[in-house]
Amino acid sequence: MIKIPLQDIIEKIKKDADISEDEINNKIDEKMKQLSGLISKEGAAHIIANELGIKLLEDVSGKLQIKNILAGMRDVEAVGKVQRKFPVREFNSKGREGKVGSLIMADETGSIRVVLWGDQTDNLQNIKDNETIKILGAYVRDNNAQKEIHMNDRSQLIINPPGENVGEVKKLTSERKKINELTEKDSFVEVMGTIVQVFDLRFYEVCPKCNKRAKPLEGAFNCAEHGSVDPSYSYVLNLILDDGTDNIRSVFFRNQVENLLKLNHEKLLQFKEKPENFDETKNNLLGTMLKITGRVNKNDFFDRLEIVANAVTQANPDEEIKRLNEEVSKVEN
Repeated sequence: MIKIPLQDIIEKIKKDADISEDEINNKIDEKMKQLSGLISKEGAAHIIANELGIKLLEDVSGKLQIKNILAGMRDVEAVGKVQRKFPVREFNSKGREGKVGSLIMADETGSIRVVLWGDQTDNLQNIKDNETIKILGAYVRDNNAQKEIHMNDRSQLIINPPGENVGEVKKLTSERKKINELTEKDSFVEVMGTIVQVFDLRFYEVCPKCNKRAKPLEGAFNCAEHGSVDPSYSYVLNLILDDGTDNIRSVFFRNQVENLLKLNHEKLLQFKEKPENFDETKNNLLGTMLKITGRVNKNDFFDRLEIVANAVTQANPDEEIKRLNEEVSKVEN
């Protein structure tokens, strides 16, 4: 199923029906009450659009701009410039082993992560930053509210494709902010701080075929795409980062947990069976200075901001002192 973000649905209704956003939100709330809350806001918005005769998803074929790519799409074709590459890693879980790597590509309309599986990872060693690439036969998934293009053995990647030109793209740069300056609109921001609290590593069931969350159903576990499965496990780690202006809960999912702890998947799964062994690792993290790049989310249940990490490195105090001195010098001059 193709997933359209709620705000995109609202913008489409505003444009085509010429009604205000407040009126649309009122209609959505009324529809949810009418259906006794047994539908999401997105679902209610879909119904409103249908009642107003608005077609949310036009028939698409051929090359898509990044802004028009939606989770759930199949056989996607897109062109963009490579902004950043990430290391290839090997995995072995529940008898399923292989390689996975990723990159960020951008066009004039936005940027998106591209995940390469198996032999597709070989392309990464031939790609240079700012080169144009063309992707064919890919599919799009939602990963923690972020769209990702995924490439398998049926997909194709062409480096510097003839006849394809990408205009000026917005450079992928993160803005450094103090924790007390963060807002829920910060989708790509860098913070630096010291770890002052570490929580237990939490494990959850995932489908061994696609790594999506597997949910309990009638005494078994079910994947929305692959049905009943014998689940594998992934993990999430929460910690508190403090920079002197404030503190914030920082959330690390599987890849970033492995990057932070310098442990592979098999080592981390051992903590599931013996969680008490994780205490030493927790204590060793306390006092560590980190630089985190990620997006800020509003946790409505606890009414607080959190940062979800998509990159993490240990901060170099000497580099940070130099950076601060340069900032002071600019202000004085």
